Amino acid sequence: MILNYIFKMPNQTSRNATLPDAITKPSAWLGTDMARNPAAWMYKLSVNDVRDLEAAATHFQSLGVDVGEISEETFPLTTFGEHISKLKQTLLSGVGLEVMCGLPIENYSQAFVATIFCGIGAHIGSARSQNAEGHILGHVRDIGADANDPNSRIYQTCERQSFHTDSADVVGLLCIREAKEGGKSLLVSAESIYNRMKQECPDLLEVLFDPIATDRRGEIQKGAKPYMEIPVLSWHEGYLTVFYQRQYIDSAQRFEGVMRLTPLHIEALNMFDTLANDSQLCFGIQLQPGDMQFVYNHSQLHDRTGFLDWPEPSHRRHLMRLWLSIAGDRPLPECFKERYGSIEIGNRGGIVTNRTRLHAPLD
Repeated sequence: MILNYIFKMPNQTSRNATLPDAITKPSAWLGTDMARNPAAWMYKLSVNDVRDLEAAATHFQSLGVDVGEISEETFPLTTFGEHISKLKQTLLSGVGLEVMCGLPIENYSQAFVATIFCGIGAHIGSARSQNAEGHILGHVRDIGADANDPNSRIYQTCERQSFHTDSADVVGLLCIREAKEGGKSLLVSAESIYNRMKQECPDLLEVLFDPIATDRRGEIQKGAKPYMEIPVLSWHEGYLTVFYQRQYIDSAQRFEGVMRLTPLHIEALNMFDTLANDSQLCFGIQLQPGDMQFVYNHSQLHDRTGFLDWPEPSHRRHLMRLWLSIAGDRPLPECFKERYGSIEIGNRGGIVTNRTRLHAPLD
């Protein structure tokens, strides 16, 4: 269903973009409202849904094909396909996120779990590489990486991340195991942050439309700079699109020739972070084993609290991750080619270098 959105009267900014005074889409939600109304973002898998997913996974595994090659055709759904169609609309033109609950992963091997997760992903969109090695199935866990190392990825630590977007239209997470303490999933609407800044500090909001350098963290395409220059916020063809990872913005300042952050930029970034963590705007979810979370990166930011893990390796926190590109999605501005390579709708996003070879490691 295509929704008609109404914006308040726009005004002209000094960045030569006509911006609305407020965004009133369903994706411009408040965290307090979402916390009170889980029906807006939670879907409980039915017995028939689970049977459909199990049958599709069993069929795929009978083919003897690597899970990285899974497709809609090789993971055939019957009744559950209808919900995935609704999910895509929720991501693109609804609240921009969904948590599916109730997949009984305790009954499955890890390969079977990966097959179901990647199969659902194949019905949502095309899987994208999540690192220079070409992993289309990622594994989010603490591998002992140093959060202060500018060449490490924050998700490979146990530290609090910060609100950020990933480099694809949609990010999916499937919880395999929880941490001993912490590791809560956090979400906030970039459009709600925009609305607050437009009302309270429009001068700071304006500078977030400037190109700002973001560190590639060593995953550099051939011929590219070690950083990207993409605004935190872009207004393009009637859409507000967010691109953000504060730690990577800060670490990009180490490079020679990079555009330096002015005091006004730093003040604007600090305000953006403050509002992202505002208790009225954001909310949290403690994902349980078998829960799947799908988030639309162009309008939503996600985060994770720090965690204390179990001492036993077999018990430690572990989430599977997918990056997906969706057909029928919004257009992106040209500057996103610096990160996405291509901005072709349905075939964009991910991390590709000259050593990237696509595959799906199961562990």
